[in-house]
Amino acid sequence: MAQHDGDSAALDAEDAKLVTLARGAMARVGASSGAAVRDLDGRTYAGAPVGLRALELTALQVAVATALSSGAQGFEAAALVGGPDDDPGLAAVAEVGDGAAVIRTDLRGEPIDA
Repeated sequence: MAQHDGDSAALDAEDAKLVTLARGAMARVGASSGAAVRDLDGRTYAGAPVGLRALELTALQVAVATALSSGAQGFEAAALVGGPDDDPGLAAVAEVGDGAAVIRTDLRGEPIDA
């Protein structure tokens, strides 16, 4: 799975949109992380963590599940804002998005080296 390195100026417009969507999902619920994915058709899906006693999902798991339940067949890219290095959603992206780029950023949306 590809990792994006560099600064925010290095993000193309579509990847910057993913980061913006992930940050928006995070902000809507006051979460410590957010995520977004872009499917093979260019559609985007965002998510924030779910923390119920009966259901716990990371932001990236929510974004992946939303995309898959909407019919996505794979992923071009994913953005993870503020998520942990061992986020289980990364494995889900790798499983479905063979070779999908993963953009990791800090809470401000600045890309970080993975």
